[in-house]
Amino acid sequence: MLHTTIGNVGHLCIIISFVTSVISAFGYFKSLQIKNLEEQESWKKFSRYSFYLHGLSIIGVIVALYTIIYNHYFEYQYAWSHSSIALPVYYIVSCFWEGQEGSFLLWIFWHALLGLILIKTNRKWEAPLMVVFAAVQAFLCSMILGIVLPIIDFKIGSSPFLLMREAMPDLPVWKMNANFVPEDGRGLNPLLQNYWMVIHPPTLFLGFATTLIPFAYAIAGLWRGEYKEWIRPALPWSLFSAAVLGIGIIMGAYWAYETLNFGGYWNWDPVENASFVPWLVLIAAIHCMIIYKTNESALRISFILVITTFILVLYSTFLNRSGVLGEASVHSFTDLGLSGQLLLYLLFFLVGAVGLLIYRWKNIPTEEQEASVYSREFWIFIGATALCLSSFQIIAATSLPVYNKIVEALGFVSKLAPPADAPTYYSKFQLWFAAAVAILTGTGQYFWWRKIKKENIAQHFLTPALVSLILTSLGILATTKLELGDFFSNPTYIALLFACIYAFVTNGTILFNIARGNYKLSGGAVTHIGFAMMLFGILYSSGYSKVVSINTSGFAISNKDEAFTKNNDKENKENVVLWLNTPLEMGKYTLTYKGVRVEGRELPEYVRPEQVELIENDFHAVALQDIEQQGKKYYAKGDTLPVFPENKYYEIDFRDKDGKVTTLYPRAQINKKMGNAFSPDLKHSALGDLYTYVALAPNLDEKEWSKTEKFTVAVKDTFFLNDYVAVLDEVKRVTEFEGKPLGPQDAAVQARILISGKEAIPHEIKPVFVIRDGMVAMPPVENAEAGVRARFVSVDPQTGKFTFDINTTQRDFIILKAIEKPLVNILWIGTIILSIGFVMATIRRYREFKLMRDKGF
Repeated sequence: MLHTTIGNVGHLCIIISFVTSVISAFGYFKSLQIKNLEEQESWKKFSRYSFYLHGLSIIGVIVALYTIIYNHYFEYQYAWSHSSIALPVYYIVSCFWEGQEGSFLLWIFWHALLGLILIKTNRKWEAPLMVVFAAVQAFLCSMILGIVLPIIDFKIGSSPFLLMREAMPDLPVWKMNANFVPEDGRGLNPLLQNYWMVIHPPTLFLGFATTLIPFAYAIAGLWRGEYKEWIRPALPWSLFSAAVLGIGIIMGAYWAYETLNFGGYWNWDPVENASFVPWLVLIAAIHCMIIYKTNESALRISFILVITTFILVLYSTFLNRSGVLGEASVHSFTDLGLSGQLLLYLLFFLVGAVGLLIYRWKNIPTEEQEASVYSREFWIFIGATALCLSSFQIIAATSLPVYNKIVEALGFVSKLAPPADAPTYYSKFQLWFAAAVAILTGTGQYFWWRKIKKENIAQHFLTPALVSLILTSLGILATTKLELGDFFSNPTYIALLFACIYAFVTNGTILFNIARGNYKLSGGAVTHIGFAMMLFGILYSSGYSKVVSINTSGFAISNKDEAFTKNNDKENKENVVLWLNTPLEMGKYTLTYKGVRVEGRELPEYVRPEQVELIENDFHAVALQDIEQQGKKYYAKGDTLPVFPENKYYEIDFRDKDGKVTTLYPRAQINKKMGNAFSPDLKHSALGDLYTYVALAPNLDEKEWSKTEKFTVAVKDTFFLNDYVAVLDEVKRVTEFEGKPLGPQDAAVQARILISGKEAIPHEIKPVFVIRDGMVAMPPVENAEAGVRARFVSVDPQTGKFTFDINTTQRDFIILKAIEKPLVNILWIGTIILSIGFVMATIRRYREFKLMRDKGF
């Protein structure tokens, strides 16, 4: 049965949300054109209730779509494309926003919620703000409208409620069964099956959504000619937006660190850049908004930067969802035919906002006198300029595919290509911008909180500069002593280290002085200290990360695979082969690969493959023995347990020089529908992380056995199996088989064959020859460490010789890469401190706004 009702209800809610957003925008606009207060209030009330209905309809859309995904209604294309029966509930939540339509819906939801908050908290600015909010909502709702205009046959938006037969009408299956429903969906992208993907996208989209609030205030200020008044209510929201967007970006970085195997947390991917650039400009805007009272020139710059921030959010949306970055980014969405709408959305607000700004430009107050080099305004302007230049360098290179498209559309040919080595290209510029911003944070704080003049400038800055130089020298010495790296091989790192320490010292001094008076004023200093710690962590964890999995075997892992041979055999040199249960020395560790493990959904630990038998296409397994973990029996032999069959975890023991063992479980997800994905596992310590991932592993489910070879040997005879030397060590009688005792008429003998290879580590295999109830059993026995399978075929009592059928296959192994990330914890601690500083500043500025609002200002 097709569940069409829920989809029809959801699509109706989309239509209602679009119509009510248009009505609300018109109503609020109308209220601004009317001077009669009673009629004006009537229009506002009408628009307010329209927006309330808009919010309710958005909730309806969300409930409908989640119901379809949660209940596995695979007749809907969205559920089929992004979910599967195997997914647990917390990953089904991620399915909601994996697709374009769902992520648009998440963005729409946050805008609706923020609009309701603004209506309740700032009635004075309600009408002009909500014109902008409702207009933005109308454009966003049109992205998921999914209707075709008659006559002109023009499609608006892509609906998440399309049935499979509507989305893919050419499939032959519809001719045979119009009501066909797939048994399962394609599943969630393996890379998104991570707890960070449950919380990172909502946080990031909340950050995007909040940039609309300062933008709306700026437009309202220009519209009403209140060029200064808009900043007080907009500032706390700008700080909140910077905090949330920053946290969202860092969550994405930590997700990449835990899930992707490129060896870090930031790869300068175009989609990463597209979210980072608006944040940089927003930070610059906040600093200009803070100084508007003492320098009116900051008003014009504040207008420009706030508008630019929101336009950059729209531009990043266009980059991410138009398909223009399809060949440049692994994170971008494919084009759903919405690129024209996205471009219209971007141009509408770009032209409208810039046009209004130009129209009002002469009326915006400004300072005729230039700011003194000894004023705090000057240094904040310099800092904002550095942030803007940094963002321009990033977005200019990121936008090269867009530039190429524009040139091609004009009939010309453009051969400009994004940088081949993005991390190196961006980092060589951004390191210097980061160092400059770090120094400016400390210098600016001194000028902000202290009365600095030309004659006493040395008195204020000499001490922190000397302390920073001494600490930098000690840092260089300690880095060399601990063999973390060599600063003199890259002088840029010396500059960055000094900048980090200088920012920490100066802001720490200011924080200490402020905290003795009123700690509530210290949000800026706390934020800057967090930023300095982040740079320090980035410098060491990225600049001095070291590959420790050096291949010293003298043999190349692969001479054919380009992934290993490119860049002068780089990966051949930086990966090691771990054979099953064969220890290998790697730096200060002895590594032992213990085998593949299976993940049970309701078990605290992984299980060995021999403990369970997977049921194909059922996401369950049968316990082949009692499963006990952490002193508790979870399943008895024969029980069925839920598992994640596509996940394979490679158990690796890391034994240090003191004998302490740490076990890591890097993951490989074998997903035939979505593609395979390898994820790292981390060994954490106070001084850094050991970042490990499996670069290559054989698919043991599809291993091929050699042709059967027969060996007839006596006890203690030696024979050869490929690269192994085998010895029939003994043959003895046994009294039970498969855990059951043998009867008086039964008989069984068990052989013990010792197998030795190049590692000189003996393996054994024990095939059995059984006669039970007049029947002969010769079960094959495997030894995965040696890659040998043996069957005990016959016994010749006259000659005392025994015959075995032997097959060989690829031994179980993995290719492992391990990277040391020194002091990476300082980066993550710095992000927490940075966030705390933003929260402190947000609370302070909101209290100031609330106090003035309650006084009627």
